[in-house]
Amino acid sequence: MSRIGGDVVVETLRALGADTVFGLPGQHALGLFEALRRADDVRVISGRVENNLAFAADGHARARLAADPDGPVPVTPLVVSTGPGALLTLASLQESRAASVPVLGISSQVPVAGLGGGRHGYLHELPDQQASFRDVVKSVHVVRRASQIPTALREAWTSAATAPYGPVWVEIPQDVLLGPAGLPPITSVSAAPVPLEPLPELVTEAAQLLGAASNPVILAGGGALRSGAAAELTALAEALRAPVISTFGGKGVFGWDHELSGRSWLEDWHTTEFLAAADVLLVLGSGLGELSSNYRGFAPRGRVIQVEADPGKLESNYPALGIHADVRLTLQALLEWVPMRASDGRAESSVSALLAAVESRLDGQDLAAERKLIDDIRAALPDGTQTFWDMTIAAYWAWSAWNPEGAPIHTAQGAGGLGYGLPGALGAAAAGRPTLAVSGDGGAMYGVAELATAVQHDLDVTWLIIDDGGYGILREYLTDTFGRTTATELARPDFVALASSFGVPATLSSLATVGADLAAALRTPGPSVVVLPALLKMFAPTHLEQA
Repeated sequence: MSRIGGDVVVETLRALGADTVFGLPGQHALGLFEALRRADDVRVISGRVENNLAFAADGHARARLAADPDGPVPVTPLVVSTGPGALLTLASLQESRAASVPVLGISSQVPVAGLGGGRHGYLHELPDQQASFRDVVKSVHVVRRASQIPTALREAWTSAATAPYGPVWVEIPQDVLLGPAGLPPITSVSAAPVPLEPLPELVTEAAQLLGAASNPVILAGGGALRSGAAAELTALAEALRAPVISTFGGKGVFGWDHELSGRSWLEDWHTTEFLAAADVLLVLGSGLGELSSNYRGFAPRGRVIQVEADPGKLESNYPALGIHADVRLTLQALLEWVPMRASDGRAESSVSALLAAVESRLDGQDLAAERKLIDDIRAALPDGTQTFWDMTIAAYWAWSAWNPEGAPIHTAQGAGGLGYGLPGALGAAAAGRPTLAVSGDGGAMYGVAELATAVQHDLDVTWLIIDDGGYGILREYLTDTFGRTTATELARPDFVALASSFGVPATLSSLATVGADLAAALRTPGPSVVVLPALLKMFAPTHLEQA
């Protein structure tokens, strides 16, 4: 068969560096899937539902970023069909946008004649499909001729891989994908994202402020993690003797047990006050949004320096010396100017006092089971295991309490949607990483169909389902606010029997045995499920105490 437009897409993706594509066929995308079938060096991971497939592409990109922060930005392609298939990815792409994950979404479209809202009555036709994506992804690219494919994909790939990273969207009509290629084989397309360097005068000003500070503190956000700035952050913190607090999205960018690590208890008022008391607070890759500011309770009393790759987030919540730049490049520049300080022990003592205060507050609550569960899960994991957490009470604990060293944590905390755990973990497993997914019973039902995907592609994922009979965190919110709950109690399947019906080994666990059960499941090649019936509680929210 002669080459078609779909072949040009696959050739271009391959030239740009893609070796894995997450895809779900549809009638308008047949030309693209035929081209994928003919490509012997591109792996296709199929799925059962498009939103789960988009979560999987997100997980694949996150795992590769975590595994090789110094390498090329690992953009992950996602291929779906027109209309309903495309629209189902929107919630997942919102998470990728919020968390700065480089996903390249490619959708088929109605034939070229139907573009522009002609209302010809094509299957899956929308008056303006791309309009649904404009405010969700970083950029939208529309192809109308096969000759436009290489450039459109190169521009989209570059957009996804330019700081701040994020998802992008490309639409290619059905007749272009099926029609003649009209181009010779494509082998030389490359993307070269422009480094987002800081302005020198802003670096100088920031260095002077930090050098003169008597109590500097660093807040490291997701942008610091995405930029691969761990080494530079450690060097700057040690030079300044500045304590480092991580946001939930920044967990892992600074050593958990480092003597300057205040960890990530951002929903504890002691941490909020610790940040507020800094005479100079260096904020790296965080917009200081709702969660990072302890629900707007944070009120800095000193100067704030904010380094952020997304210009819309600069000073969006607090006045600051705003530096629009990549975090890693900015830290490299700062390290040339900031003097090395000798340690007098004050910073280390302040960090120890902070962690002791957080510990004391937790000790005053009846939370032994929850704290032990997080410890047991962490202890069960082999080094290098990637973890993916749904929006469930255990994940809310993990945001603050999880030690990410040797077990990176990925959550849906960016956009806060349900169903991320299993699909995200499947994506990481497709990247060759051992993975753990953690879901509640409510969130598990969003992605349970992907057990079939795990079996079909023999993906090495262990899925912990914590079954509390409902949407546990929403149950807490409603009960705490109104004294009763509505629509949170759920009928659900026998998860052990359901997993077994897919041919997946499953274990009914308990709080006493979950560590051993997880360890055994993680040693079992391929997919496995551990079901833990447990009613967990959250620690008391400190921002309400200050209201």
